[in-house]
Amino acid sequence: MTTTAQAAPATVSSDKGTYAYIAVFSAVLYTVLLIAPVIAGKLIEQFGLTPVQVGTLFSLELGAFSLATVPAYLWLRRMNLRTASYIFTAIVIAGNVVSGFVDDFGLLMISRVVTSVAAGSITVIILTLSGKTANPSRAFGIFVVFQLAMGALILAVFPSLFAAADVAAIYWTLAGLAVLCLLVVNRIDGEALRTAAPVAADKVKRAPVLKAAAGMAAVLLFYIALSGVWSFIAQILAGSGIDLSASSLVLSLATVAGILSALVATALGESPH
Repeated sequence: MTTTAQAAPATVSSDKGTYAYIAVFSAVLYTVLLIAPVIAGKLIEQFGLTPVQVGTLFSLELGAFSLATVPAYLWLRRMNLRTASYIFTAIVIAGNVVSGFVDDFGLLMISRVVTSVAAGSITVIILTLSGKTANPSRAFGIFVVFQLAMGALILAVFPSLFAAADVAAIYWTLAGLAVLCLLVVNRIDGEALRTAAPVAADKVKRAPVLKAAAGMAAVLLFYIALSGVWSFIAQILAGSGIDLSASSLVLSLATVAGILSALVATALGESPH
């Protein structure tokens, strides 16, 4: 009884640290994708890009985010998660700083891909730790809520802070926010995965291959469609005669709607409802 009583507070404390890590990192890492509509306009103005080039840039960023999962199989259970977080966050900071200085589109693509691979690697840590908490659904809800909240905030203040600035100001702001992420790295257990007991093969629940493939394909196609429209929505609104201030406010309000639904899921946590 004594052992159980002592273990419970330790778990709660560990979960709180993990929740803080998830909240801060998800708010910063996904901002560049959530404010893609306003960044796209800046890129077109500054670099004279075509819609195809802008689409290519964001596709590479999203692809790099996703492909970071592949090398994670090699390091995720071998590295201390705090050390990995510090390394990848440093790369994110450097990548955003460099992105603000480059004046060549090719170099910009390279810097954005490197930055996204690092950010995607931290996302792998976030999602893995989410499953280790006492309430994985709540952890994932925090992951969604905080990234949407930061996106809505920046979209709301964009006209007053960034409208007259180059795209570099946005990238450097993201670098500054990433620096703040370093403050919560020590809140997680760096050895959480290396000390975890392996799950027996007979206890692993496996979904049917076709159902799993169909689910993954559905998510992939959803994000392809979403990104194809979202990245250019500011230009679409501008073509309809709606100015940047109004469109930024509309996009911010639309993001708030997503926050509300995610908040409900976060509050419910592990619930059949």
